[in-house]
Amino acid sequence: MGELGARGRYTPPMATLHSPVPPAAVCAPTPQPGLDDLLRWDREHVWHAFTQMQEYEPLLIERGAGAWLFDSAGRRYVDGSASMWCNVHGHRHPRLDAALAEQAGKVAHTTNLGLSNPTTVEFARRLVEVAPPGLDRVFFSGDGSSAIEAALKMAFQYWRQVAPPQPARTRFVAIAEAYHGDTLGAIGVGGVDRFTAMFAPLTFAALRVPSPGCPCPATGRPAPTLPEALETLDRILTAHAGEVAAVIMEPLVQMAAGIHVHPPGFLRGVRDLATRHGVLLVLDEVATGFGRTGTLFACTQEGVSPDFLCLAKGLTAGYLPMAATLTTTTVWNAFLGTHAQRRTFFHGHTFGGNPLAAAVGLASLDIFRDEGVLAALPPRIERLREHVARLARLDHVGAVRQCGLVAGLDLVADKATGMPYPWQEQRGTRASLAARPHGALVRQLGDTVVLMPPLCITLDELDHLAAAVEAGIRAATA
Repeated sequence: MGELGARGRYTPPMATLHSPVPPAAVCAPTPQPGLDDLLRWDREHVWHAFTQMQEYEPLLIERGAGAWLFDSAGRRYVDGSASMWCNVHGHRHPRLDAALAEQAGKVAHTTNLGLSNPTTVEFARRLVEVAPPGLDRVFFSGDGSSAIEAALKMAFQYWRQVAPPQPARTRFVAIAEAYHGDTLGAIGVGGVDRFTAMFAPLTFAALRVPSPGCPCPATGRPAPTLPEALETLDRILTAHAGEVAAVIMEPLVQMAAGIHVHPPGFLRGVRDLATRHGVLLVLDEVATGFGRTGTLFACTQEGVSPDFLCLAKGLTAGYLPMAATLTTTTVWNAFLGTHAQRRTFFHGHTFGGNPLAAAVGLASLDIFRDEGVLAALPPRIERLREHVARLARLDHVGAVRQCGLVAGLDLVADKATGMPYPWQEQRGTRASLAARPHGALVRQLGDTVVLMPPLCITLDELDHLAAAVEAGIRAATA
């Protein structure tokens, strides 16, 4: 038992302060695992995302440099997927490494619940400075799905607390084939069946607008025209007047839907209709943000400022998990009040606003500012366009799409008719795996092979990536 000291302080029993006899397994020296051990443990213990583990073949990446990754056997690969669409300036950028080390020398983490730290505060300020006009409040979380969840819950709560309250606004409008993450709220506004259908009974169903960049997969109908898509949105907002809290969309291009590029004017039209019908607009720039489409944020290309801007992935240049939901003072004001009024946004995560992530995020914005990242993109975008045009001539490549430094190539069984392969044949997966021996790591979305390298990739490295992808496609469709 412990004791109360002279000043009433509790002193724990000595044995609990530093237990001198740890278990034998803890004190035994740990042998350095060999490569075979790591490969076996990867199969036995690690449950990989979006991966059928029965068919998984391990590949261990040990280090990176610039646009390249190196595996445990010393082979190198151009990072053709930007390490799941998040690496911006390349691996081991010296300024990012230095920022991370400097912050680690101060403090690695402090909670963002009711207090803050200088690095996170500065990062929030910088985000406000570079964001579209009117977005001056920043809520930090840990990943893209969390940023979307925060925006949905904020929009829902906003209409209950605005003056006068409009509690009937509980619906959300989303684009067909949209993907906004894997948490339950994000699934509710998501529309890619292979990701969401299993969990539909656990969440809500959004109202759907057909995407002008995507044919209907269920009926095979072609993508609607721009006027048709906007007319549908107008009809939905009219039919559900007073019920819709927000419209949510990815600006310019739907990434995980299969790199479906919207026609010019769609984003602007959605913004105008949301304003006319008095509903909020949530823009998901988790994948499109930080230079991917050629500008820092995709929405600026059509002069659009949303009510919520959701960021992740490139927010920290791919170094650490972090997300941010930016919103307006109008939304913020609806959450202000006394504790007794219970207007607080009761939502948050342990590592929201982590200073290590904020430090590399700040350094990434400095790199954008100082190193001409956006100015260097046009020739790289054009070189990618040339390669996409050449790959489009392959016998089993159907439709191709590009927006900025991202492209999608559809693999088809019959080029003349566009008939797809049976999905069970996994042609996209086979093409991606077949590109590895040629020195490239790419990801697929079904039978769409995606090229999305770091923004720092050189023209020669783009040539290497395209050659490896061509070899992979030829092998998978022979």
